[in-house]
Amino acid sequence: MRHSPDAPGPAVPGPGPGRDAVDPCVRVRGAREHNLHGVDVDIPRDTLTVFTGVSGSGKSSLAFGTLYAEAQRRYFESVAPYARRLIHQIGAPKVDTVTGLPPAVSLEQRRSSPGSRSSVGTVTLLSNSLRMLYSRAGTYPPGAPRLDSDAFSPNTASGACPSCHGLGRIHRTSEELLVPDPSLSIRQGAIAAWPGAWQGKNLRDVLEVLGHDVDRPWRELPAAEREWILFTEEQPVVTVHPVRDADRIQRPYQGTYMSAHRYVMRTFSDTKSATLRARAEKFLTDAPCPVCEGRRLRPEALAVTFAGRTIAELAGLALSELDGVLASFRAEGEAARVLAEDLRGRIAPVVELGLGYLSLDRTAPTLSAGELQRLRLATQLRSGLFGVVYVLDEPSAGLHPADTEALLGVLDRLKSAGNTVFVVEHHLDVVRHADWLVDVGPLAGEHGGRVLYSGPPEGLAGVAESATARHLFARPAAVAARPVRTATGTVRVTGADRHNLRDLSVEFPLGVFTAVTGVSGSGKSTLVGQVLAREVDGRLAEADFPVRRLVEVDQKPIGRTPRSNLATYTGLFDVVRRLFTALPESKARGWKAGRFSFNVPGGRCETCQGEGFVSVELLFLPSTYAPCPVCAGARYNAETLEVRYAGLDIAQVLGLTVEAAAAFFADVPAAARSLRALVDIGLGYLRLGQPATELSGGEAQRIKLATELQRLRRDHTLYLLDEPTTGLHPADVRVLLGQLHGLVDAGHSVVVVEHDMEVVAGADWVVDLGPGGGAEGGRVTACGPPAEVAARGEGRTARYLARALGAS
Repeated sequence: MRHSPDAPGPAVPGPGPGRDAVDPCVRVRGAREHNLHGVDVDIPRDTLTVFTGVSGSGKSSLAFGTLYAEAQRRYFESVAPYARRLIHQIGAPKVDTVTGLPPAVSLEQRRSSPGSRSSVGTVTLLSNSLRMLYSRAGTYPPGAPRLDSDAFSPNTASGACPSCHGLGRIHRTSEELLVPDPSLSIRQGAIAAWPGAWQGKNLRDVLEVLGHDVDRPWRELPAAEREWILFTEEQPVVTVHPVRDADRIQRPYQGTYMSAHRYVMRTFSDTKSATLRARAEKFLTDAPCPVCEGRRLRPEALAVTFAGRTIAELAGLALSELDGVLASFRAEGEAARVLAEDLRGRIAPVVELGLGYLSLDRTAPTLSAGELQRLRLATQLRSGLFGVVYVLDEPSAGLHPADTEALLGVLDRLKSAGNTVFVVEHHLDVVRHADWLVDVGPLAGEHGGRVLYSGPPEGLAGVAESATARHLFARPAAVAARPVRTATGTVRVTGADRHNLRDLSVEFPLGVFTAVTGVSGSGKSTLVGQVLAREVDGRLAEADFPVRRLVEVDQKPIGRTPRSNLATYTGLFDVVRRLFTALPESKARGWKAGRFSFNVPGGRCETCQGEGFVSVELLFLPSTYAPCPVCAGARYNAETLEVRYAGLDIAQVLGLTVEAAAAFFADVPAAARSLRALVDIGLGYLRLGQPATELSGGEAQRIKLATELQRLRRDHTLYLLDEPTTGLHPADVRVLLGQLHGLVDAGHSVVVVEHDMEVVAGADWVVDLGPGGGAEGGRVTACGPPAEVAARGEGRTARYLARALGAS
């Protein structure tokens, strides 16, 4: 039903006679999560319902922050009080009532990075089935004892190779890496791997006390001495008498020696600093483990075979190939037959969702957020649950239009199995396929948070406020004719051989907008993010190379804690703090810029440590977060808040939206330029102090792009973007494209990996990879202007590109 006050909407079934269990609808009253304005909405169960609206309108706050959060809260109510204390519980949503809500399963695009031991096999639980198959039905060497399933896992002590601890690769260093210039002495810095500043001087002084010549060129030191200095595991402690400086007294101290190898390995494995870890990596080589040869398992597990192959060999096959092996194998014995059939049954939904190119040993960190979500969706499809609500976050993310058709079939199967499916989605094909739409808006942030329409898709056509309606019911038309830009040069990739790219050669024109397309797993991200980026990065120093800068804009978070926010990432917070520091009140008190940071002692509220909230422990109930009782959520102490700039204190400034801040700081050029870039790219609804953990991948990517746009670079820059339209409403895509084409018009080059055919249709050049994914991809199937690629009809993209171009 429509929820705008001026018009009625379609009728929905009424509640049953007094019992919530028979109510055919989920009924929400007074939802106030995030930017929702007391939303009331009724959604029928046993339907495919799509939540739509521009980015930041509040659709995820309704679907996940309210409905799923309330379902989770109710589930925890049924758990024993003691057990509840052992489970991380999310707080209760801000809503008056929710009735008719079944149990819920959430499939979100998680922003956190999975660990290196997580893989396709562990995410889908397929590894468990494969290990059981080898344990119960594998062929063992004569006389070998039967192993349990844990012995076939590289993540257990009984299965992991003892040399590499189940990782399959080892990190090593060498004298050549640790000492790149042997003509230098130790005092001159020959051991490049050592830390700088005092710690490096300390190690040099300890060596000198131990009797080593630190002034002799490294190459002239005896080989045995060089070996000990770089690789010893000994850690002798000596008394160091520092050379006295005239202006200060330096007392003797006990210094401990640590070899360069030990220092690098300890830093690489233990440091929490990304900078220190990256520095340590420069002195390491990554190679397959010589004991297990990269197979991660103990010899006794690798001696067991099934269908003539080891478990490592089967785990390395694409899932579609693995299914073929299992299908052709004639199982001997009931256990082998049942386990093989079960494994094939679990593989089938993964292949159906277009992920058959993945292998079980493919590590989770190398997967996109969309791939991870679809793997979890495939697992749910196999689970056979009935009567639950599935809440999905943009399941079409990262999908080629050809793969989206299979996704729609999976969503229909979940519904036909007796479940309710709630999907937050922007892809218009998914929106059109819905039984029911909930459109949130009309705009983003404080200008959104209202349900504009709730009903069958066709009814949205009459809602004038809806940005979704304007795109959903637009009549197909050819893309506005724009002359194809002429390339100003080219970058040629020759013989690319990485992942599924095999001896691939292709040219990328410069000075134009290039779209790289292809089905999921065809090699697009590998080609652009790794091969092309490395080729360009390696040639930037060449005087005759036309590109002077390389900028990669991905969807990784701009920060991993609530202390990182939009203002800190863009550098705007530094400008704001300088403004506050320059005020007469601040100067009179002797305050520096650090006084206005909530991350360091001084100006922050010490009760909440600058967080703005405190955790309230409720024992067996979910822990809840309440505004700090001292600062009331301001994050600063009362004295700091006494200083005001143009009538606002520092906390109030951080509470401004980008749009409001652009007007507030209109006379401050350093701030106005940054804010204008954010507004122009469609992020005016975000608050300056909005924590990075609340931002979507698409928002993070646009913030990074806006940060680049404000720098006003004139040198020819190549911008590489990986699916920049992911998470964007079609209205937001138009805004983003305006900015990207503006970069090209300014003389730069833009290359995007993209599935949105409207974006591809508006490009100057298209590189289509395929024809399939995994081993069936990695080749250029078409290359040229969009109209030519569509006309030739080669590859799986051409048909959809022709439709976007308005061709018959």
